[in-house]
Amino acid sequence: MNLNCSLWQDNSMSVKRFAFARFSEVTEQCFLLFTLILLMFLASLTGNALIALAIWTNPVLHTPMYFFLANLSLLEIGYTCSVVPKMLQSLVSEARGISREGCATQMFFFALFGISECCLLAAMAFDRYMAICSPLHYATRMSHGLCVRLVVVSWGVGCMVGLGQTNYIFSLDFCGPCEIDHFFCDLHPILALACGDTSHNEAAVFVVAILCISSPFLLIIASYGRILAAVLILPSLEGRRKALSTCSSHLLVVTLFYGSASVTYLMPKASHSQGMDKFLSLFYTVVTSMLNPIIYSLRNKEVKAALQRTLGKKNLLTHK
Repeated sequence: MNLNCSLWQDNSMSVKRFAFARFSEVTEQCFLLFTLILLMFLASLTGNALIALAIWTNPVLHTPMYFFLANLSLLEIGYTCSVVPKMLQSLVSEARGISREGCATQMFFFALFGISECCLLAAMAFDRYMAICSPLHYATRMSHGLCVRLVVVSWGVGCMVGLGQTNYIFSLDFCGPCEIDHFFCDLHPILALACGDTSHNEAAVFVVAILCISSPFLLIIASYGRILAAVLILPSLEGRRKALSTCSSHLLVVTLFYGSASVTYLMPKASHSQGMDKFLSLFYTVVTSMLNPIIYSLRNKEVKAALQRTLGKKNLLTHK
């Protein structure tokens, strides 16, 4: 369907309202996709909310590792809520439009939660490094105050990057077409609608991606490199297994999140299609957010027990 952009422009001919592209012209396909995404969205909200609630209400989990995990769950909730509701509306309704201000707001919150999560995952890797490589000093060095500062810095970096990036992009004029070839206001699809040469803007987006995605990832790699070196010299096989077990959930979450995000924002645009971008974006905005609570609850007995207590279920193993 071709949209009449002239109705959505002011006297300066800059587009003031956009519309998201259709996923499919086939109604049945849209309804099926709506159902799948809605179920994953509800599972993500429920799982992450339960993880955060279980940690806050169980004193045994008031440790740095679980403090970071609770904040990760809150970030995941905000991350999916910034994108999915509008996506679901666009799937089953003709009201696919979004104002310029609404689009900027969505981009800001998406960048805020996404960049904050990158930084928080690095903080979680540092916490595991301290726990395994410096266990005797862990309690004093990973104090509650330090953990709070790391979380505040993560949110602060996300907020600054989100504000700067959104302001930089939406200071441009948009000459049309007014249809965004995506399901949310992501950076590259919005830049594709801007007037004139946007090479400098695209370069700035790439530099920000390098700094805010690659830098935390390198810190994670460095932390786990030191962890692996420390684990390999442990004399006990059981000690090595236990040490690696405490890191496995975080490593899996990092792989899922960084794998899809890196392909989207760091690979050259010519190397993948817009369809692949949509698939990867759907993966790291909906699927990984749904999987994270499952990964942590299935691979962590303490989280599983806390969830059972929160839900009012008895853990039969504790009574044996």
